[in-house]
Amino acid sequence: MRKTTYWQDNLRLVGLCLVVWFVASFGFGILGLDWLNQIEINGLQIGFWFAQQGSIYVFVALIFFYAWRMAKIDREHGVEED
Repeated sequence: MRKTTYWQDNLRLVGLCLVVWFVASFGFGILGLDWLNQIEINGLQIGFWFAQQGSIYVFVALIFFYAWRMAKIDREHGVEED
């Protein structure tokens, strides 16, 4: 039973990260591009910037979030590495 809850927590975390990654890359970078291009900061359309750079920043942030949260899940289930 303990392995099952650990695996469920792991899959829930992976699913959450995939949803955030999908929304950031496909949602904002492709589907929401025209809507985001209506917003300008210093003459730069934010949609173009997000499609080129913002999704990469979100992906890197997801890597750190996943590592931090997975370490916490490992500790909760007693399978952390030394």
